[in-house]
Formats: sequence, structure tokens, C-alpha cells
Amino acid sequence: MSVIVRVRPAGKFRSLIMVLLLVVFTSSCTPKEAVKPAVKPAKVAVVLGAGASRGFAHIGVLKVLEANRVPVHMIVGTSAGSFVGSLYAYGFNAFEIQKLALTLQKGDIIDLMFPDNGFIGGEKLEEFVNKTVKNTLIENFRTPFYAVTTNIQTGQEAVFFKGRAGIAVRASCSIPGVFRPVRIADSMYVDGGTVSPVAVNAAKRYGADVVIAVDISSDLNTKQPEGTIDTILQAVNIMYSELSYKQLSKADVVIRPKVGSIGSSDFEKRHEAILEGEKAAAEAMPAIQQIIENLRQEGRLN
Repeated sequence: MSVIVRVRPAGKFRSLIMVLLLVVFTSSCTPKEAVKPAVKPAKVAVVLGAGASRGFAHIGVLKVLEANRVPVHMIVGTSAGSFVGSLYAYGFNAFEIQKLALTLQKGDIIDLMFPDNGFIGGEKLEEFVNKTVKNTLIENFRTPFYAVTTNIQTGQEAVFFKGRAGIAVRASCSIPGVFRPVRIADSMYVDGGTVSPVAVNAAKRYGADVVIAVDISSDLNTKQPEGTIDTILQAVNIMYSELSYKQLSKADVVIRPKVGSIGSSDFEKRHEAILEGEKAAAEAMPAIQQIIENLRQEGRLN
């Protein structure tokens, strides 16, 4: 025969149990504060447009952005913009690029040839870029870099963000009729300005939240071109100006250096182009600083 002994808790112990039950019940009924989602850090992209020798203006723009400590999380470059952009993304500061630009000679990057689908081969430009960035692959640059080109067979924009910088910049700069097209794998590529002179869409596609675009094509040159190459470049610049309109409307800030007096093949006015870039960027700084300040207040920038 088994005996079941029931032990009743003492009065104090029973009271303690009741208090614990009451605490558990009331805490379960208390509304919990909603967990706020983590704030997504903002990415600021600088998009450098096409424009041959006018591209020296990009250096002036970068100098001003740098001086004002504007954060740059990615560089997107087309044609001349890819040339300057690749050096900046690699790790040179704007003043170092300016020093390099002012000592640059046409013969350092231009290899004239008997016309064969172009007057310029492009090998010298490719070699110059590779040597200057010490053969560093694009994916190992300090700042993410995107070189915009055009697949001449499909007519579609193509963006290079991996591999050797020299061939990507060469393809991006290969203005049809001036440079020989570049073969990469099984495709042929030409100047990215053919479809995206200022590649705002590409910047957004690759994650940019804020786009600062630099347009060096809208200020058209009224000077009469001299020679075949100048005529082609002038016609191409008119095309750039017309094509860039749609994408520029999607940029947060557009910087437009006044470089209309500089010919597309005019190396001699590079210093003037740099100064115009500085002026235009300085005028745009209040708008840029307001955007940066807003992002910091939102906790999206340090």
C-alpha cells in the first residue's frame, strides 16, 4: 500500500509563488517596442563623363571634392572619364593626377597608325594605364571602379569592374573612327559614350545612392574643326551632349565645367580645363554639402 503525502507550501512560500506568477503574467502583456531595421549606409558615386581632352576638367572637380572631404565610394567613368577615374580609384589623389596630367605628352598615350578601322591603335594608352597603376587589377583598387564601354556588335552598354585596368580604359576611350575597336574575349568594344556619355544609370545599377555627375559635353565648342580627327571628335561631342540628357536628369548633382572653348584634341589647354573643373565643382559644393549633411543626420554617413 502506497501512501501519497502532499506537502502544502507554507504561507510565505505560497505568497512568493503568487507574486512570481503575477510578474510573468503582466510582463507578457506589456507591448514590446518594435525593433528598428538597421540603417543602410549610403554610397556616393562620382560619375565622370566622356569628352576627350576636355576630360582634364575631371581632375579639377576631384580636387575640389577632395578638399571638401566629400566621401566617394565608387567611381564610374566613360571615355576620358574612365582614364582619370581609373587613376583616382587606384589610389592617386587629385593633386598627384594633376601633376601627372601636366607632364603627359600625346606620344605617351597615342599611337598613330595607318588608318585601319581607326587612326589610333590604343596599345600605348593601355600600356600607360597598366604601368601607372602598377598592373593592379581593378578589383584591388582602393575605390570600386567601373569603366563604361559599348559592345559594338550588340549596341549594348558594357561595364568592366574586374581585370586589367589598361584594356578596360582603352575600350572605354575607343571613339569609333578615331581608335581601333578593342577585342576582349569574343566581343569588340568601343567608346562607352556611344550609349552612355555620363553613366548615371550604371552607377545606380551598381549600388549608388547619391550620384554626382560631371558632364563635359554640354558646353559645345563653336570653333571650326581642323582636320579629319577634329571633325570626328566634334561630331562625337555633339552626340554625347544629346545622349547624356536622359541620364543626367537622374543624377543628384550635375557639375558642368565650361570647357566649350577647348577642342576635343587640344592637349595644350589642359590647365585651363582643370581650372574650369575646379570652378564648376566649387559652384556645386553647397548642393553637395547639403546632401552629405542630410545623410549624416539620417545616420547613413559617418
